[in-house]
Amino acid sequence: MSFFKRVFKIGEANAHDLLDKMEDPIKMTEQGIRDLKTDLQEAMKALAEVKAISIRTRKESDSNKKLAADFERKAMLLLKKAQDNSLDLADAERLATEALSKKAQHSETAVKLSGEAEKHEKMVNNLQSNVNKIKSTISTYENDLTTLKARAKTAHSTKKINAQLAKIDSSGTISMLEKMKAKVEEDESLAEAYGEMNTEKTIDDEINSALGSGTDLEASSQLADLKKKMGIAA
Repeated sequence: MSFFKRVFKIGEANAHDLLDKMEDPIKMTEQGIRDLKTDLQEAMKALAEVKAISIRTRKESDSNKKLAADFERKAMLLLKKAQDNSLDLADAERLATEALSKKAQHSETAVKLSGEAEKHEKMVNNLQSNVNKIKSTISTYENDLTTLKARAKTAHSTKKINAQLAKIDSSGTISMLEKMKAKVEEDESLAEAYGEMNTEKTIDDEINSALGSGTDLEASSQLADLKKKMGIAA
């Protein structure tokens, strides 16, 4: 049992190492469960054998008890026959003595077998307790293994994603994007500056603007000439 405690204590002691080496505890636990199942089969076989011996011994003890009681009954019948004068007294007592001797032998055997049966029954109880404990342990570790596999799968996926993110960062992609962003912002600022420069007025533009449009003056002069030609007073 200490093997499995050590395996699952790994996670409590160092979670990161457990995630990095998750396959090892899984394989170790699977092998441990297989070993436990082998132990369970052997324990159940031993339990069945001891239980069979216990049952057989108990039956033999009960059988000898019955035989002892039967020989006692026969001794009583023999003495009764002698009392009824249907059997010679000497023969009746001789046979009754033999019957009582048989009774004593079977009684002794019954007591001995009963003691052996009790020992076997205690062994059966102990073995049954061990079998139940192994079954419970197997069930617990199978549940723990299911959890461990789920953690391993999650850890593997997380590790893969983190590795991909690390790879993206290490390849300079983010740095390249930042440089491109700075370049675009620089170009945009430069374009805006050129635009502002194009809208600035020269000194000539300012003078003409102050005097009025040259086209308007020329049109007024032409209109005055036309009126003079036509004799229209201004």
